[in-house]
Amino acid sequence: MPTAREALLDAALAALERQPWSVVRMADLAAAARVSRQTLYNEFGSKEGLARALARHEADAYLDGVRGLLAAAGPAPHDLVALAEWTVDRAGDRPVLRSLLTGAWTEGLPRPRPARPGARPAPVPAQRRADAGPPAPGELLAAAALCAGEERAADCELALRLALSYVVAPSGGMRPGWTVRAELSRILSQ
Repeated sequence: MPTAREALLDAALAALERQPWSVVRMADLAAAARVSRQTLYNEFGSKEGLARALARHEADAYLDGVRGLLAAAGPAPHDLVALAEWTVDRAGDRPVLRSLLTGAWTEGLPRPRPARPGARPAPVPAQRRADAGPPAPGELLAAAALCAGEERAADCELALRLALSYVVAPSGGMRPGWTVRAELSRILSQ
């Protein structure tokens, strides 16, 4: 059974599928998660705190997925191809993740900013981490690339950057795996 925090984050993601962030109401999220509004405010502090937590949640879920994919994947070039394709698919399904990876926040999504300097620290540890603000696209890519290990981080970052080109400018049917495979073959043959 999910915690109240997880249920609230899930409710916020579901709400964003139906409506822009500007009209998402905290009371509706609490009701959808089956918790009190007070619980929501205890967890996140405010709607802006919820936005920061949502971005951190999506970043962490992406990094967990990268780790899992690289741990279960096959030989080196194939795992980077799989990672590139998974990243494109995942970003296509998750608008907050797409914004984290590209830095392009659409009008309907929350654009979380770090908590203001001097603000009282949140009582919930997970919120204190979220209040630092979302990672920049380059930071998220670097963290994902390091999931492949230091010796393969550069190749992994290249695969992810190629994948992001497909996120930003989708092609008419060409999959990122082909581009990643061709570029890695070119680099490895030098």
